[in-house]
Amino acid sequence: MSARVIEVDEFDLVVFGASGDLAHRKLLPALYHRFADGQMPEAARVICSARRDYSTDEYRNWAEEALNEHVSDVEADKLARFLKLLVYVKVDLGSGDGWNDLKAVLDDRPDVIRAFYLSVGPDLFGTICKGIGATGLVTEKSRVVIEKPIGKDGASAKALNETVGKVFEEHQIFRIDHYLGKETVQNLMALRFANALFEPLWNAAHIDHVQITVAEALGVGNRVGYYDTAGALRDMVQNHMLQLLCLVAMEAPESMNADSVRDEKLKVLKALSPITSGNYDKLTVRGQYRAGASAGGAVEGYLDELGEESQTETFVALKAEIANWRWAGVPFYLRTGKRLAQRVSEIVVQFRPIPHSIFDDEAGDISANRLIIRLQPDEGVQMKVMIKDPGPGGMRLRQVPLDMSFAEAFKVRNPDAYERLIMDVIRGNQTLFMRRDEVDAAWAWIDPVLEAWSNSKDTPKSYTAGTWGPSASIALIERDGRTWSEEG
Repeated sequence: MSARVIEVDEFDLVVFGASGDLAHRKLLPALYHRFADGQMPEAARVICSARRDYSTDEYRNWAEEALNEHVSDVEADKLARFLKLLVYVKVDLGSGDGWNDLKAVLDDRPDVIRAFYLSVGPDLFGTICKGIGATGLVTEKSRVVIEKPIGKDGASAKALNETVGKVFEEHQIFRIDHYLGKETVQNLMALRFANALFEPLWNAAHIDHVQITVAEALGVGNRVGYYDTAGALRDMVQNHMLQLLCLVAMEAPESMNADSVRDEKLKVLKALSPITSGNYDKLTVRGQYRAGASAGGAVEGYLDELGEESQTETFVALKAEIANWRWAGVPFYLRTGKRLAQRVSEIVVQFRPIPHSIFDDEAGDISANRLIIRLQPDEGVQMKVMIKDPGPGGMRLRQVPLDMSFAEAFKVRNPDAYERLIMDVIRGNQTLFMRRDEVDAAWAWIDPVLEAWSNSKDTPKSYTAGTWGPSASIALIERDGRTWSEEG
């Protein structure tokens, strides 16, 4: 089976921070794949901007090295043609030099789609947007892409959105969350709304609880400076995990129109029961990894990597509840962390047990059905169901998985999330991007948690690298008579 590819219109994509890590590992490989698959027209341009003194040829050499490192199936002819799309323009954001050079390049084609990708730290978002506005680079066909984090709290997010909003209209702003571009995340929408099987059961009458886990085996690495100002709650929960929760919990939108989908996600965020200083100790756990073993070897603890004392959390577990009719009484357990037992991201929907068993004791225990949506590393969907154990030995029941691996089912390369999201930017499709009021609502729920932690005398609970986090996170869910999924 081959994937259907629809070519996008001619465009100019300006990448600020084009010599950085994100461009090296993700953006350039994503663009190459879209070009190699025939989705990008030969007339497209990728205008790469940074403060390094590169010529266009020197940047193309740098990009070629990046693609050979991060793309396993580079084709020489397609690579040569793709590299010709790259143009380098130096812009020094500190001095302001280079803006007119960028304008001269873009003015060659004022009528094509023009997208600005801000692959830089959030402290530069405002500077770049002001420069874009002052230089007169915004057209009716312009878009701007902003990476997370969008602020450190609600107030800073509002200030940032206002700065960007002075230059771009809301329909031109694409706040990117790469988790929403993952194939499995979008298949969650298909499972719920393209099948008659699940939606009638997708409520408190049939679902016992939901678990969302985003676990990483690696530590903070070279992001330690940024990470210590953010922590797991800001870095992962406020954006990625709340977006996943919204897709699980939202009502059916009127259509796949961007605002219809985002309207329903916003309702979920606004329905989240508050976590405050009065209940945070029962509903949240924060941890920080210490030295241990991970990925087959000894590793340092977070404080050793940082080189100083810190109360920044590298692990968070939360119990969230949604105050509406569909989800009343159904807990959503969220956990994320660094240096955990393995790298895995999954959503587990645990259904309620059957109300009455007709089988005798010899049949064995009957486990409740469980839907497992694996985001990484092996994207797929699994349904746990009870069947009779084959053989003539009487009625013995056991739970088995109905398993669909995307790699096995479709026999095609699974596109990286950035491939889909960049093409959606060019199309002007905002369905998988956060609207401003979503960002505000997410921070409105997260800010009281941060405040409660800040005002408490509690410190992050330590956990050994290579484990599943502090023991308090196990207690968080086991107090309710449930356990964390061990499917990973």
